Amino acid sequence: MPVTAIVGAQWGDEGKGKITDLLAQEADVVIRFQGGNNAGHTVVNQHGTFKLHLVPSGIFNPDAVCVLGPGCVVDLAFLCRELAELEKSGISTANLRVSDRAHLVMPWHIALDRLDERERGRRKLGTTGMGVGPAYSDKVGRHGIQVYEVRDVKSFRARVRRELETKNAILERFGDAPLDATEVADGVLAAAAKLGDRIVDTLPLVESALAKDARVLLEGQLGAMRDLDWGIYPYVTSSNPLAGGASVGAGIPPRKITRVIGVVKAYSTAVGEGPFPTELHGDEATALRERAHEYGATTGRPRRVGWFDAVAARHAHRLNAFTELAVTKLDVLDVYDRIPFCASYELEGRRVPGSDRGNGRRPRRNDRRWTREGGDPPLTSGRREQHHRHRLSIPPQALVRRRVVRLHLPGAALGGPDSRVRRGGDRGTPASALVGPAADRVSDRLPHQPRSRRSLLVARALVEQAPRRNARGVGARRYDLRTAARAKARLARRS
Repeated sequence: MPVTAIVGAQWGDEGKGKITDLLAQEADVVIRFQGGNNAGHTVVNQHGTFKLHLVPSGIFNPDAVCVLGPGCVVDLAFLCRELAELEKSGISTANLRVSDRAHLVMPWHIALDRLDERERGRRKLGTTGMGVGPAYSDKVGRHGIQVYEVRDVKSFRARVRRELETKNAILERFGDAPLDATEVADGVLAAAAKLGDRIVDTLPLVESALAKDARVLLEGQLGAMRDLDWGIYPYVTSSNPLAGGASVGAGIPPRKITRVIGVVKAYSTAVGEGPFPTELHGDEATALRERAHEYGATTGRPRRVGWFDAVAARHAHRLNAFTELAVTKLDVLDVYDRIPFCASYELEGRRVPGSDRGNGRRPRRNDRRWTREGGDPPLTSGRREQHHRHRLSIPPQALVRRRVVRLHLPGAALGGPDSRVRRGGDRGTPASALVGPAADRVSDRLPHQPRSRRSLLVARALVEQAPRRNARGVGARRYDLRTAARAKARLARRS
């Protein structure tokens, strides 16, 4: 089975947790490959509603091993609280593993994160203040503390004292209270003791899964537009949520990742500061936000909302080469007769690509619209329209959205000879579209989910595949070449 990376194709909050939870019901290993507890994944299933921040979204499959990879930064005390909440709801967390190479989010990182946001004033970045940025800064500056260091208590306490000499000087310089080294060390060591043997070297675990051809899911946090290198810098996260970052952050060779699922909403949302070309304001924004319940899973902040930005999605596709797309919250747009989407950016009267920095100036969006006919059924209805050519069972809104995505994301568009919409299979709300080959590998009756509970609409469609040599990966190409060479040799012998 292929290794699948699930990547956000917008600014984050696309619904990656829902898609991971859905596909994880048939996975053997689910690996969170980057980020910390500065963003959350909301999962709705038969167990209830959960807002996960560190724990991988595959935790609801008791047969899957969930891993916090070495690319993550981990607040151990926060992780213990999250595990306790899951256990209280009857969810087993016995299969969670934490990489001993992951870096720790220490209390001074949280203090420095909030101090930095405060001192930026009007130029603040809009971080969640969870210490993730300073933790990654220490990692790059070789001041970070890795999880394995908690095993040597004496050495760990010495590291804490040494790091706090510098960190306390910064805090006191700006009028904040210094931290006590003993209290800091005691808190982290207590959390580490609760985790116990869950802290492991995860590389042998991953290698074993790959050797057994296990089904592996790689779960990212945030989206491509928040990537440290390719996002809207400086309004970005401190890691790389792209598919390329999944290899490093999980400890998997790049050629093993053969499928990349990009997750997009049918519209756009963002939390934090920075450019957001399709942003809505006033009553129009409030109406969409309230209808879709767009509030941050971590901070509860109202999310900025706007129309679908095809330029941003195309930018994400260029960086990730999506083999499939998962489109979430299609039914939120049921009430709109005219739905705009951004087709291109303009700067000083000329069309510019999404990656153009424009000398620091922000481009203006160039909107297009598609119109629903008055008789179109809502996406949540049971009515279906048969497409005359491919016998698609897709509501008209999804057909139009398919044309929009095909136009602006070549090689990763909706549609195909076996595309269809069905009722059921979704473990969350509201309606979603899982599009691409993965859709047909999701069983009609998922484990741990009675058929009676699957009452929401899911659109499933095959992706318009790129050439197979691009979609299947290096290993598959080598196999094909060997097979072709053997066939050619057999023909030569017969002749």
